[in-house]
Amino acid sequence: MDKRTIFGVCIHNISFEEAVEKIKEYLEGETPKVIYTPNTEIVMAAKDDEGLKKLINSGNMITADGIGLIYAGKIKNKAIKERVTGYDLSMSILDIANENEYSLYLLGGKPGVAELAIERIKSDYSGIKIAGCHHGYFKGSHNDKQGHQEEVNIIEEINQVEADIVFVGLGFPGQEKWIDRNREKLKSKLIIGNGGVIDILAGNAKRAPDIFIKLGLEWFYRLIKEPSRIKRQIVLPKFMLKVIFSKDVIG
Repeated sequence: MDKRTIFGVCIHNISFEEAVEKIKEYLEGETPKVIYTPNTEIVMAAKDDEGLKKLINSGNMITADGIGLIYAGKIKNKAIKERVTGYDLSMSILDIANENEYSLYLLGGKPGVAELAIERIKSDYSGIKIAGCHHGYFKGSHNDKQGHQEEVNIIEEINQVEADIVFVGLGFPGQEKWIDRNREKLKSKLIIGNGGVIDILAGNAKRAPDIFIKLGLEWFYRLIKEPSRIKRQIVLPKFMLKVIFSKDVIG
């Protein structure tokens, strides 16, 4: 796949439709494939953290989730085809799973949330085989307790139920760490770190209205709903300033 690098972080330069076709190929394969969907905040975190950067860059598919990454490409005349979000990819994965009767395992969220998401998936996607689920409050690689028995048990369960697809919603950078440190232990075909998707599927969180998404203001909607996010989202103007005033930002 064609790719760009933004502050050294790899972004595959693919459209949403191209990403979906690639996912179909992954699900027909035998070895696990990993999808990461970095946004501006994640790129900035990885910019000066070589370990995190290497981790993200090891993904089989790495898409531009944040609108800031798209703007950066335009500013530097190295356009990225399209914003491809983890949420939208996850919804397409559910459609593919429904059509082909793939099995799905959900890992993440507070206790009870994944179970609620499973019930809604069963209602809307009758063709998906539900392999199982587990909340995100366990000891494992995502909270620097790699190899803990709780984590070992979860990996054994995922393999025993033969889950084709695993949604990992442990938040950044926990989910990325967990996937990276366990990907070779899993027998699944597709593993995606998709943040709050499990909460959205459970009905505990809502995505921004379409008008905010189309205008690239999804971050602003979240800030309105959660003013405490201001400390996190201050990274957006910092990112744009570095893009504007730095050389060799995008490769």
